[in-house]
Amino acid sequence: MSRPPTARPGPTLAAPVVPGSFLLGSALDLRRDMLAACEREFQRYGDAVRFRAGPPGARLDLHMLFHPDAAHRVLAGWSANYRKENVFYSELRSAFGDGLLTTQDDQWQRQKRYLQPLFAPKHVNDYAAAMTGQVQQVVRRWRVRQPGTIDLHAEMTRLTLATVCQVLFGEDVGRALPVVQRTFAPLGEAVRRRALAGGRVPLGWPTPVNRRLRQARDELHGVCDEIVAHRRASGDRREDMLGLLLEAHDEAGSLSDAEVRDQVLIFLLAGHETTSTALTYTLHLLGRHPDEQCRVRAEAESVAGGRAPTAEDVPTLEYTTMVLKEAMRLYPSAPFLGRRAVEEDQISGYRIPAGAEVVLAPWITHRHPDFWVRPEHFDPNRFTPTRERARHRYAWFPFGGGPRACIGQHFSMLESVIALATLVRNFDFAAPPGEPPRTNHITLRPTHGVPSRVSPR
Repeated sequence: MSRPPTARPGPTLAAPVVPGSFLLGSALDLRRDMLAACEREFQRYGDAVRFRAGPPGARLDLHMLFHPDAAHRVLAGWSANYRKENVFYSELRSAFGDGLLTTQDDQWQRQKRYLQPLFAPKHVNDYAAAMTGQVQQVVRRWRVRQPGTIDLHAEMTRLTLATVCQVLFGEDVGRALPVVQRTFAPLGEAVRRRALAGGRVPLGWPTPVNRRLRQARDELHGVCDEIVAHRRASGDRREDMLGLLLEAHDEAGSLSDAEVRDQVLIFLLAGHETTSTALTYTLHLLGRHPDEQCRVRAEAESVAGGRAPTAEDVPTLEYTTMVLKEAMRLYPSAPFLGRRAVEEDQISGYRIPAGAEVVLAPWITHRHPDFWVRPEHFDPNRFTPTRERARHRYAWFPFGGGPRACIGQHFSMLESVIALATLVRNFDFAAPPGEPPRTNHITLRPTHGVPSRVSPR
């Protein structure tokens, strides 16, 4: 992806506005393919543009920022000025509750105190056995099928959802997993459609989208509430994450049942969709680059031999980690991150008004030609330690950054490295020609699956 060179604008220059229709602005373009729309306008205008979406009088004005300096300013440099009060987070709250991803201020600080110890690397490493057990089930199931074409996205979603449910619910996974599998897709689609609707109707109105959202949300909340209530009543002490959440406390007390449920739902969302996307596209890229696939396989065999990889092996699976990072550069699970500005600001010379909807775009920043040579090319060696240290901190930020960086980053990378090493050691992957169509759901998702021919070794 290339763009014409642009001079830095003056300090009071507003970001250019993308032309749109009188009736809906850019709403249809954004709903049809937000990723392509941003690519096109980045090439046309440079590091900042404004999309206006929705009808006159109810128009959403989105300031899209593409430079790493903007990501640093919003996420870390003046993060207190950029709050999760935009329409997207409002819709996430209505669907998944008010967990760590969506809360703010004192409520966020309180929740983080409870949750931070649960996501410390030493504690997360204890879940490696559950991760390994789930990926070994995939290996056994695929070996029975013999060579054939599979949908990587469907399979990796199934794997990561089963893994996070196992880690969260332990012995109760059989009750939770079927409900989660049924409800997450309609919830995600409803959130996306309502967030981009411009003039949104109240959630209580009986539109088809609202009915699907409420039905899926109520079913998902119901099964979580039942499991939490049963655990409280039984007094069972378990070492799964739900058990740890129920026992977490500080001088102010413990989490309420509703707060526990909301943390569970947010972790279900963030803990499986992002990792499934990373694994899907990593396997797709390895299927198109057999030399890199062989190198990952050789590393897995050298480090783990014939046994399952462990948490202790992951730091030595260096090239496997580099491959994952490069896949996450090209296909970031969260291609957009939104905030709302409290006070007026200037970023890269552009004026950001108070109250502005600000959207960072890892999808564009990760391919910014000022920071990435041949940005569309798959090259895991971009992520050697030396090259990582030399690069702008926010040229690559799939887990966000600053005080609101993803608390589950170590969990996701641990699961991804273990799964990738295990699968590539056991199977050959071959991708068909062409690029799988993709869209921005809550996370990046393929529109029609990601096919791959898989052959047991």
